[in-house]
Amino acid sequence: EFVEKALKLKSLLSKYNVPLIINDRVDIALACDADGVHIGQSDMPYHIVRELLGKNKIIGLSVESKEQALNANNLDVDYIAASPVFETNTKTNTTIVWGNEGISWIKSISKHPLVAIGGMNHDTVGGTIEAGADSVAVISAIVCSPDPCKSSQQLKQIISDARKRLQNK
Repeated sequence: EFVEKALKLKSLLSKYNVPLIINDRVDIALACDADGVHIGQSDMPYHIVRELLGKNKIIGLSVESKEQALNANNLDVDYIAASPVFETNTKTNTTIVWGNEGISWIKSISKHPLVAIGGMNHDTVGGTIEAGADSVAVISAIVCSPDPCKSSQQLKQIISDARKRLQNK
């Protein structure tokens, strides 16, 4: 069922040149020829994932401690994800809550693009972008919204406004 859904989603996303990144499941990413996979610290080790997917696929890695963020500089991942930035019901088995200060610190030491995960919503995304996140991963603020399309558009505008403020500094 997961593979079937991934194949349908890949077909839809390809029309808009949006890459399909599968969370945690390297097997599903391989089965549907996804554009990449996002792995956590307790998932398959990065070097095995890279060997399986090849050098042209996207690999993202969650970092949940300062040590992990520093160690990620030794890996050829395509991005790292600070997880979670804020407390959230969708990520409950975590060891640290980064906050925007943590985002700024990671940005200052990392050679990789930075994605912010956890607690990203209309109230938090702007400040997180200004703190140094290159992008954000959003779940609840969209899927739990009575109007997901409108919510997505509002989030996009908040992010755009935050990037403009950064450029003007």
